[in-house]
Amino acid sequence: MPDTYQQYIGGEWTDGEGSETFASRNPATGETLATFHRGTAADIDRALAAADAAASDWRDSSHIDRAEYLWDIYHELRDRTDELAEVVTKECGKEISEGRADVIEAYHMVEWAAGDARHPKGDVVPSEIPEKDAYMRRKPRGVVGCITPWNFPVAIPFWHMAVALVEGNTVVWKPAEQTPWCGQIIAEMFEDAGIPDGVFNLVQGFGDAGAEIVDDDRVDTVLFTGSAEVGQEVAAKVAQQPGKLAACEMGGKNAVVVTEHADLDVAVHSAVMSSFKTTGQRCVSSERLIVHEDVYDEFKQRFVEVAESVAVGDPLSEDTFMGPLIEPEHREKVRRYNDLAREEGVNVLVDRTDLPAGEIPDGHEDGHWVGPFVYEADADDPLRCTHEEVFGPHVALLEYSGDIERAVEIHNDTPYGLAGAIISEDYRQINYYRDNAELGLAYGNLPCIGAEVQLPFGGVKKSGNGYPSAREVIEAVTERTAWTLNNSKDIQMAQGLSADIKTGDD
Repeated sequence: MPDTYQQYIGGEWTDGEGSETFASRNPATGETLATFHRGTAADIDRALAAADAAASDWRDSSHIDRAEYLWDIYHELRDRTDELAEVVTKECGKEISEGRADVIEAYHMVEWAAGDARHPKGDVVPSEIPEKDAYMRRKPRGVVGCITPWNFPVAIPFWHMAVALVEGNTVVWKPAEQTPWCGQIIAEMFEDAGIPDGVFNLVQGFGDAGAEIVDDDRVDTVLFTGSAEVGQEVAAKVAQQPGKLAACEMGGKNAVVVTEHADLDVAVHSAVMSSFKTTGQRCVSSERLIVHEDVYDEFKQRFVEVAESVAVGDPLSEDTFMGPLIEPEHREKVRRYNDLAREEGVNVLVDRTDLPAGEIPDGHEDGHWVGPFVYEADADDPLRCTHEEVFGPHVALLEYSGDIERAVEIHNDTPYGLAGAIISEDYRQINYYRDNAELGLAYGNLPCIGAEVQLPFGGVKKSGNGYPSAREVIEAVTERTAWTLNNSKDIQMAQGLSADIKTGDD
């Protein structure tokens, strides 16, 4: 391990223009994992210049040739899954099976994008005029800026970059400052694959580096995954730059609806997974459980029992269900929301905010630990704790009466619209939820986590303005041209428009 890792710009490793460094730290132990040069505006400028210069040659290569570089990365990800899973777990704190799933999701995304290179492209569209051919063609937009979060530090970068690169764009990537080591390893993979200089560029750093990507007019598309607050700022800035696009996937105040026709084994299992996996630090995590009065008491008893005993501990242990929060600042945010819930008068059912010393593993005393916090509240009360995203294991039980319409009304009573689930054995209730819930990712009789790479991933309302993954991201990184080709010597127009040229002599 070098003393300080570098940026990767224009096919070269470089310290960059600045003198500042920053550290990656293990959130379970507090130990420093590695040190990195902090990217500056000048480094972003150099990376964008390299990407811009490489764009023409990269665009002129074939989809298949571009995908070959990704196939090399696919095989490396598969070969190094266990090794990289440990790095993910050490750097972002999620337990080891989730670290492994992060890497597997990454190579699934690379497989999808590289395989798509050999799939049909474009659409043939019937023309009104038999002698005309009409069809669609796509071409790359140019330079794509990718800004990715820490909670999926291997998978989400490939959601963004794999499709963008196969479609012929060049990339400048700014990973989350909390997980630069994962970013470093991904950059090394691109170098190992021999990708042409300037096609892929990595600048490590903080929000100021990301802002430079968003503001620069050489960037044709911004792909962003992160908080709603930052994503809205990104989208607003991009909207002021004609010709530039942004696809932003953001947070949520997601819910699981448990109806009177639910299988409670499925309901409790789904709710625990939705609320506590990744210590609640998924944009799709559920912080609201909307439960019908007929099954409320039994569901509450069973859910609380699990929440009181769910295993919090060393994320490298296979026996752990919940690891630490990502950093001290986030732990304080979760604590503040737990305090706010008490101040707003909710009925607290489980409070493991401060774990006893016996639950914290030896050598992990400096980790950012918090356990489940569960409470019940009135669904009609305009509480901040039940309407604002916490991004932690902070869960409200909301009892409802009546039919599925009432449950969906409560479900939609939030500015967010990312993910949700319904647990019911009644297909009519599931179909009503399907047609009326305001969200981008929906699940039936499942947790509201666990997206597959071939499906669009994104939300509505405050949760997003695009889907930076799978086939939907193609819309953000390519331009679509509608072509009409005349195969006749005569010109005929659609809609009966006359093609006769008339002059003053007529």
